[in-house]
Amino acid sequence: MLMKITPTAIPEVLILEPQVFGDDRGFSFESFNARRFEQLTGVPANFVQDNHSRSAKGVLRGLHYQIRQPQGKLVRVLSGAIFDVVVDMRRSSPFFGRWVGAELSAENRHQIWVPPGFAHGFVVTSETAECAYKTTDYWAPEFERAVIWNDPALAIDWPLEGAPMLSGKDSQGTLFADAEYFE
Repeated sequence: MLMKITPTAIPEVLILEPQVFGDDRGFSFESFNARRFEQLTGVPANFVQDNHSRSAKGVLRGLHYQIRQPQGKLVRVLSGAIFDVVVDMRRSSPFFGRWVGAELSAENRHQIWVPPGFAHGFVVTSETAECAYKTTDYWAPEFERAVIWNDPALAIDWPLEGAPMLSGKDSQGTLFADAEYFE
């Protein structure tokens, strides 16, 4: 098997662990294969956009989602490490309002599948981190929403040393109770 799939406490959110082939020259692994992704996850691999970000330690991005044109995301870290968080925004879900978190790093090479209908964010835990993620729909800023990272109702246990560095948009996120939800 070239990829191990592990469900999280929210079963639709998956951790993907590629099989790494390495020796004294370095390593190689298949980071994505559409046919294998669909076979292992049951999710059609209809990715339309690739994104790449670089952030410094303590930068917190999120919690983002698009209320229309919702995006599924396949996230991985190319350098450094992050703590990645996914929040269920689907009112009809038994996991509505719950979150899961996972460490993604260049070292562990784990990826996380964030289905449409979830808010997503991460904090950088290394000196810097570069993240790459595939999305199932295009970025639509007019539909983008943000839930505030430190909402007490969500009680996300962010591994922070002090206050995070936030964008203006992220510092103005709404409370979960006031957010727009998916049905």
